[in-house]
Amino acid sequence: MKTSTKDRIKGSFHEVTGTIKEEVGKITNDRDLKAEGKAEKKGGKVQQRIGHAKEAVAKLKGQLAELKKTG
Repeated sequence: MKTSTKDRIKGSFHEVTGTIKEEVGKITNDRDLKAEGKAEKKGGKVQQRIGHAKEAVAKLKGQLAELKKTG
């Protein structure tokens, strides 16, 4: 599996986990759990963006390699 795909999957997992923690923190009135959930959710979003960026770089490298072959 590509590292970009792994980053996106792990990011999605952390985003979902963070959302659950945040909601449980709201329900139980646990400020620490709510804050931890928010932080994990944001971290998951960042990790997903890293995965997307890696894919874009790989795609660009492929395009540049094709240009070199034809040029």
